[in-house]
Amino acid sequence: MEFRVFFERHYAELARLARLLTGDPEGADDLAADALLALWRRWDRVRAADRPAAYARGVVANLARSHIRSAMRERRRVALFWAQSAEYTDAPDVPAVVDVQQALRTLPFRKRACVVLRHAFDLSERETALALGVSVGTVKSQTSKGMAQLERLLGTGATGELVGRRT
Repeated sequence: MEFRVFFERHYAELARLARLLTGDPEGADDLAADALLALWRRWDRVRAADRPAAYARGVVANLARSHIRSAMRERRRVALFWAQSAEYTDAPDVPAVVDVQQALRTLPFRKRACVVLRHAFDLSERETALALGVSVGTVKSQTSKGMAQLERLLGTGATGELVGRRT
């Protein structure tokens, strides 16, 4: 019963986190479900944690990292296989329109995770550090660098408005 309450309270948040970290809306629900299955298997340890939701976010972040790495390996294999017949396609000719999700996908995983957890999930630096298993200093630097990169891609006004930037 206790896990069921946790599941109902956090599933949507974990799926949203997975979607923002991976950029894969279809796979995000599966990734969140996989994370919750892993949490259920270790429910005694999760329940005993100071912050079970932060622990869950860490599990999602780790699964997302694995998912991204796996997808990158698969893309490399496909690219090698089709190298002789590969065709180059231009991006849409709409340079003024930049989607935040596309911009987020350009960030390395740690920067993306810090920006998403800090700004989209409004977690503190400490909570973000706990979720990712890094130091608060790492969160500060990666968030700052990630936001600077997004600002270069989207423009200062768009970034502040679109990711709910704190002032």
